[in-house]
Amino acid sequence: MSRAFDPFSDEFFNDPYDLYRWLRDEQPVYHNPDLGFYALSRFDDVVRAHRDWQTFSSNFGVTLEQLRSGRRDATGSIITIDPPDHERLRKLVSRAFTPRAVAAMEPLIRDIQSSMLDPLTADDSFDLVGDFAARFPCEVISTILGVPEADRQAIRHRTDVMLHREPGNPNTTDAGIEAAIANGVYFYELVAEKRRHPDDKMISLLCDVEVEADDGSRHRLDDAEIAGFATLIAAAGSETVTKLVANAVVEFSRNPDQWNRVVDGTADLSAAVEEVLRYLPPSQYQGRYSVADADFDGGTIPAGHPVLLITGAATRDPRVYADPDRFDITRVPQLAVGLGHGIHACLGAALARLESRIAIEEIARRWPRYEVDESRLERVNMSNVAGYASVPMRRT
Repeated sequence: MSRAFDPFSDEFFNDPYDLYRWLRDEQPVYHNPDLGFYALSRFDDVVRAHRDWQTFSSNFGVTLEQLRSGRRDATGSIITIDPPDHERLRKLVSRAFTPRAVAAMEPLIRDIQSSMLDPLTADDSFDLVGDFAARFPCEVISTILGVPEADRQAIRHRTDVMLHREPGNPNTTDAGIEAAIANGVYFYELVAEKRRHPDDKMISLLCDVEVEADDGSRHRLDDAEIAGFATLIAAAGSETVTKLVANAVVEFSRNPDQWNRVVDGTADLSAAVEEVLRYLPPSQYQGRYSVADADFDGGTIPAGHPVLLITGAATRDPRVYADPDRFDITRVPQLAVGLGHGIHACLGAALARLESRIAIEEIARRWPRYEVDESRLERVNMSNVAGYASVPMRRT
């Protein structure tokens, strides 16, 4: 049977897992001639491509819109450059996300989450996304960056508009372009403000660091480079956790036996977060560009094409996971790819896991019994990021 994998279709946005099964079994090296990309869906193939940055480059962008141009990305963003420049830039921000630094954020995360969850306990029902999961991650990452409190949610709203895609269209909407420009301008002006009035937050720290070039010379980042860092980190630090927490709440409502383990304290919540990442990864695919031919079981990806590494298909691959379509928080985690893999693995992965674990704990403490109104669930239509726009829930 001939089918089409279109990452901008209603089928993809709503439930792509039957399509993923077909891809893995029938088209492990898939080609979409209309949109001009190849796709890998088996776990081993996806992992191999993530590790082989020399063949599957990030220099041309990460979205299909960027990759289809066939031009190197000119923004200098950390996610759209390969080594050695990538390694130098990653080191600049990695200090904020070391295990020790992330662990120290737990009191801050709990305070932010509690300030949003406590008022909801008096309500009969609420929207898990709009009232909580979309709001708190932006507050956390903005605090790390040094964004003034009054500006934080506006950044999140602009990011949502920027990532939105219309069905069948891989290109950013006009409103999305305006939102991206607005976020870029905001952070550029904030960098200038931090140079005048520095603090101990990430943007100020980036103003003082030096980057070493190949010839040994050193230079400071300019305002545009720092603004690009901040824009990326603000978006990634918000969207991924929002989708992860919402996915968790929906799946726990569908699997009350699993939720009971959380409520009675017998669940390993770190493993539970890994299972949510495996079962419904927030980033369903990552974009690369083939700069050399690559042979796989099932076909060859020729040089000069966009390539989608479908994480959402890989983490349900029965070649690696037993009974992969069953949500099971007692599952022993395999190699974790739900937040990326290889040199471009999510920089804030440890923070995302911590935020999500704490959110599950705090929800369980306040709502040991709840239900989700499945008839009113709404999904996002976004580039790369998948999950819920609205999750109505109530205490039972």
